[in-house]
Amino acid sequence: MLVLGLETSCDETAAALVEQTADASRPWRMRSNVVASQVDIHREWGGVVPELASRQHVRDICGVVERALADGGATWQDVDALAVTQGPGLVGSLLVGVSFAKSAAWALKKPLVAVHHLAGHIESIWLEHGRIPLPAIVLVVSGGHTSLYLVPEEGRYQLLGRTRDDAAGEAYDKVAKLIGLGYPGGPILDRLAGDGNDMAINFPGTRLTSPDRNAPERDARFDFSFSGLKTSVLRHVRQRQAALGAETLPPREMADLAASFQRRVVDTLIERAFAAAHWHGAKAIGIAGGVSANSRLRRDALAKAARSDIPVFIPSLALSTDNAAMIAAAGIRLLDAGRLAPADLNAAASLPL
Repeated sequence: MLVLGLETSCDETAAALVEQTADASRPWRMRSNVVASQVDIHREWGGVVPELASRQHVRDICGVVERALADGGATWQDVDALAVTQGPGLVGSLLVGVSFAKSAAWALKKPLVAVHHLAGHIESIWLEHGRIPLPAIVLVVSGGHTSLYLVPEEGRYQLLGRTRDDAAGEAYDKVAKLIGLGYPGGPILDRLAGDGNDMAINFPGTRLTSPDRNAPERDARFDFSFSGLKTSVLRHVRQRQAALGAETLPPREMADLAASFQRRVVDTLIERAFAAAHWHGAKAIGIAGGVSANSRLRRDALAKAARSDIPVFIPSLALSTDNAAMIAAAGIRLLDAGRLAPADLNAAASLPL
């Protein structure tokens, strides 16, 4: 089975071909993965502008799909099914992908499946590594999401914890903006932190004990909060600006701040993931989403895994950020379960998993 995946949830227009194999240990093979990024368009605005994003998706999607087919050595007639991100995301952006996928599926008379964006990130681990030991804990961490899931069996996801406020990637972008760095802030802070002393500033961590009012049945110990850390950074920057009599911090102080901030975020993410793994008797941990491309998160998670009895699985950089190969892989999972999209499929900006 050859599946064409489409991803337009935010500011990347992506298409990919993934095929099912006869190898039970590695059931999926990626034949192409094409991404057209809009970072240069949104950089001057300091963040994603929804209307600009959706218009650019309209301009890019036909060319991206044709490139994915060409790179994968396939034609439209070779495609057995289509998979598209239904949500969550920016509704205008999502509508471009959903409309294209519905039209193509109808014209080709091929089945269509609707994929949850976070399910795609989770399945990127299986696409990269093949089958991993179960049950597993998966940390999905990105600009819009920071969540912990228990995966008791393939294709089943149970939410254990999520951020109460800012997602980790969002906190990175806001801190980067605060100290005068560009957009997107995550990669810039990651590079800057490499030149800093991560113990220079002892930013506080957050440990939640009270239940989430929106989900009181969940155990609060696995939730995240980064707003307090962001406020601590703001106070530190203002104090130093007042002491120096300057609007910008010296390069050394900026590097130390970036390193100290990043240490606190990464320590929090890894601590929660391993705590959830021990609590639920997990045999593996997966880390996916755009922030999984962070160099310190990858390094520290793998180092902790080497010191413990729980292996950690992280996708390659190409599969960590938003892409369509993960959507195609999750689509195959849905196709195997017979969960086809209805004819009246619509985008869902707040789609639950």
